[in-house]
Amino acid sequence: MKYLKIHTLNKGQWYDRDTLLLHAAFQVLTDFIEQEKPDEIVDWQHDEWHRNAWSEISQLCRWWKEERPNRHDPLDDVVSPPDEEFVISEGGRPIFPDREKYPEYYAAMHKSSELENEWYEEDQRNLHRLIEIRPFLWT
Repeated sequence: MKYLKIHTLNKGQWYDRDTLLLHAAFQVLTDFIEQEKPDEIVDWQHDEWHRNAWSEISQLCRWWKEERPNRHDPLDDVVSPPDEEFVISEGGRPIFPDREKYPEYYAAMHKSSELENEWYEEDQRNLHRLIEIRPFLWT
């Protein structure tokens, strides 16, 4: 029996299924490239389908291993308000720190939220691209 070890996720940490699916699919691609070495076995110049598939495989692998891990969250660049400024009211609602006191934090939080949505869509598009070349993931 063969197991799929997902190297891009932390052991023992909880992940939602959509994240598991993305990382599992791209681990399969990574294993295909690194373990099966299809560039040494398959004639990717055989026809246009193979050339296009190899181009997609290469681009997706580069995106997963180089581009995606280098995404930068703007929240990493600002100092967040002290923990004691994040409180819960007696009614159980969170009370957030003063926006005027921490404008950089709130601006970074807004940008981070926008980027999170963009990155999710980018992940989704690339997962679709990977599914489209699935018939070529064999050696």
